[in-house]
Amino acid sequence: MLEGKNPEARGNSSTISPWLAGLRVPFFLLSFSFCLIAQPPAAQKHPRTSSHPRAFIETTAGTLVCTLYPEKAPVGVANFIGLANGSKDWTDSRTRQLVHGRPLYDGTLCHRVQPGFMIQCGDPLGTSQGGPGYHFDNEINPDLKFDQPGMLAYANSGLDENGHGTNGSQFFITEQAMSSDEQAMLNGNYTIFGQCSPPSVDLVKRIARQPVIEGTQRPVNPVMIRHIRIEGVVAARSAKAKPAKKK
Repeated sequence: MLEGKNPEARGNSSTISPWLAGLRVPFFLLSFSFCLIAQPPAAQKHPRTSSHPRAFIETTAGTLVCTLYPEKAPVGVANFIGLANGSKDWTDSRTRQLVHGRPLYDGTLCHRVQPGFMIQCGDPLGTSQGGPGYHFDNEINPDLKFDQPGMLAYANSGLDENGHGTNGSQFFITEQAMSSDEQAMLNGNYTIFGQCSPPSVDLVKRIARQPVIEGTQRPVNPVMIRHIRIEGVVAARSAKAKPAKKK
């Protein structure tokens, strides 16, 4: 689910579990080397308030409704909103041309699925190699962890050669709380910027269990994002946050 390398960009490659090492191969989370244990449903630890915008991710399989946390990940939320509503410029990975006024996420695919873990979406190429033409640093908030279902986070490829983060447009949504050991490898390495509702988690589980191309985690018929609609008074204000750092 992440853009490019392995989590060893942050430390000990020799101690990285095989499944997590796959996390940062071109924008995705690869398969676990062990089975995840099902967790019972849990209430959201960070309930929505009037200050929280919501993202309605309208897909060909249904709508995912996610609360965004601009107070905890302001740059990440502003980036997501800007790419969703077309207020943020981005570079087309195919043409290398700057795109202005067009939502990046419209027509993109949920190109990677992993039952028991997550779905990954938001790559304009649909290959796990694409992005908006820029990167920005992680925003790690100690209040947000992968200890709840439905966590909305950016995919990345670890740190670049200059020690900066590699977040872009690709994101993933988890379907259950991660174990303590899994959290030790996930927390602090990925920017969590929202949480999706329980019905949305059910939809994530259905999407994650689509038939895949043999030997891959790519669905035979990937779910497509039609549009991401943002609601909430903070949305317009958040979209004007400091622009992400260019490559």
